[in-house]
Amino acid sequence: MSSASTSTASGIVVSPESDDESLVAAALNGNSAAFRVLYERYQRRLYAVAFGYVRNRDEALEILQETFIKIHRNLHRFEGNSSLYTWFYRITSNAAKDHLRRNKRRTSYEFEDGRAEGRDETHPVGNGVSGLGRLGTSSGMTQQREIMAAVRASLDELSDNHRAVLTMREFQGLSYEEMAAQMECSMGTIMSRLFHARKNLQKKLRARLAGYIEDFEPPAEDQNEERRPASVRKAEATP
Repeated sequence: MSSASTSTASGIVVSPESDDESLVAAALNGNSAAFRVLYERYQRRLYAVAFGYVRNRDEALEILQETFIKIHRNLHRFEGNSSLYTWFYRITSNAAKDHLRRNKRRTSYEFEDGRAEGRDETHPVGNGVSGLGRLGTSSGMTQQREIMAAVRASLDELSDNHRAVLTMREFQGLSYEEMAAQMECSMGTIMSRLFHARKNLQKKLRARLAGYIEDFEPPAEDQNEERRPASVRKAEATP
């Protein structure tokens, strides 16, 4: 897409550098170029959100298309009480959940060259997920396939909330604050969910990968979570 600015009939000038507020205003005034900029700005991140739910490239693309149709139809409903991305995220998340309910199943994770969809190749899968980076790097291809099959099966057994926080933290690299905004809960709840999600995933992986996985210390943030008062952690331990 050209970086040249485009003026709308109302005089609003848009470009790839325009802020979200200006782009929304222009799009609401019928400027298709403004909406295209919004699409190009957010489509990769929203694709990663969709993929985190369905773990299938084609289905994630289908959800992404459905998401932007809903965004286009409902853009006038955006009130600015949250960031535009947070609003987009909720629409994507709801579209993905609706997709899963319609299909009444969860699809398998797809991995390509050891990376998750929507993840930059400089961040290999597993380095941050509950100690997966400590799995033997000298394993042969057969062992690697067995490991990834165990990861897929274990992630599928987690609750939606636990799988979501792992996806956002480990694969999308979101901060606690961003995660709390997107899931509409406190940062303490996010910390607790992530703590329990990692513990549950580790337990499932140890059962499946007794011959491969090593004992390891939990991440520093999980050690900090363990130091929090038990009564607080219990109150925030919503699955």
